[in-house]
Amino acid sequence: MKAYSLAHLADHVLLRDLAALVSRDRITTCEMLAHIAEVDERKLYRPAAYPSMHAYCVGELRMSEDAASKRIHAARAARQFPAIFAALADGRLHLSAVVLLAPRLEPDNADKLLAAAAHKTSEEIRLLIANHFPQPDLVTMVQAVDAAGQHALEHVAAHTGEHAPEHVAALATPEVHAPRAKLAPLSPGRFAIQFTADQETYEQLRHAQALLGHSEPTGDVARIFKRALDALVDKLERRKFAKCVWSRPQRGSTNGRYVPAAVRRAVWQRDGGQCTFVSDKGRRCAADSALELDHIDPVARGGETTAGNLRLRCRAHNQYAAECTFGKEFMRGKRVQARHRAAQAKARAKDQAQAQSQALVQVEAPQSEVAVKAASHLDVIPWLCRLGFSAKEAKNAVALCAQIPEGPLEERVRVALRGLAPPCVRRPAPVATSPS
Repeated sequence: MKAYSLAHLADHVLLRDLAALVSRDRITTCEMLAHIAEVDERKLYRPAAYPSMHAYCVGELRMSEDAASKRIHAARAARQFPAIFAALADGRLHLSAVVLLAPRLEPDNADKLLAAAAHKTSEEIRLLIANHFPQPDLVTMVQAVDAAGQHALEHVAAHTGEHAPEHVAALATPEVHAPRAKLAPLSPGRFAIQFTADQETYEQLRHAQALLGHSEPTGDVARIFKRALDALVDKLERRKFAKCVWSRPQRGSTNGRYVPAAVRRAVWQRDGGQCTFVSDKGRRCAADSALELDHIDPVARGGETTAGNLRLRCRAHNQYAAECTFGKEFMRGKRVQARHRAAQAKARAKDQAQAQSQALVQVEAPQSEVAVKAASHLDVIPWLCRLGFSAKEAKNAVALCAQIPEGPLEERVRVALRGLAPPCVRRPAPVATSPS
């Protein structure tokens, strides 16, 4: 059996071999698509007792359903527009790109679209399609969906123009456990956003629509969503990078690992909110989330916490810089120690919580009952005082609530008020007189 362990390879050899394998895989993929297209055209799956090319790929060639769908779709498009084969072979296009472009390709636009899609990601190609083939905005709706969310998925699929191959579309629809969040470009500058919210989020949305009744009389969900994101992004930028309109004078020392707000703000603005790592070929890392502040000259070697000695790095490149400076084994040991300390802290916190829980259980019952009664009185007295009774009268009346310490607040207030009510004066019964 061939061994697949590559630990003995040097880094440059591993990268070289990987690039060669990817290049070879592209050529193999083109050859496979050509064969699929020809078998599909001749319908050779029928003598093999398969009803469709998709069934043949899954049953005979042991492909997954998704892999078969994508390759059949790409093969049909490439047979109609042979320029796709060359673009796939040299890496200008990938399979997902061909699947996205296929429904839009026509003899008069194929060359233009294929050239515009070269070396683009799937997301960039979706934007390209939206620019060339704009679609109308989705109708704004907020409605309940069933557990599978089938209605929401069908609604979005009907507007995004994503269709399966004809043989694939005829297959049974797999069970959908939960609809995924979806972000799809519709036209230049317009995007469809679909997700499922819980009850609390729905109520918050309705409450926001009510509060914005004058400034947003239509209750447009997209505008409210944008205003909420503006507030959230501003809050996150203030917390993470100390973004603000004006800043106070700098305080404290520039030494140590603490990064003052003014320094965080300056580094974030200078680096453009993006990882600053640049490869040997001049490519800058595109990561713009989960960024960390990295000391160019490490603190352990005397580096200061100043804007000139800090840079934005993603987690991966921050760790990579540390490994280049201190060594892989040293950093691996540090990470093991950090995980060990975290596990110990978690165990201590769990033990403390259990100890506190046992201590509460061991409290004497009479003391516990007194505490419950005292706590129940504290919320009754303020209401009695608001009704005009003195503190002394309220305290005396609260004694009547001792029998229902866990009862509803309204019931306890009602019982206390009965004790404060003046005694009724019984009037003498009227004396019947006989008419004179």
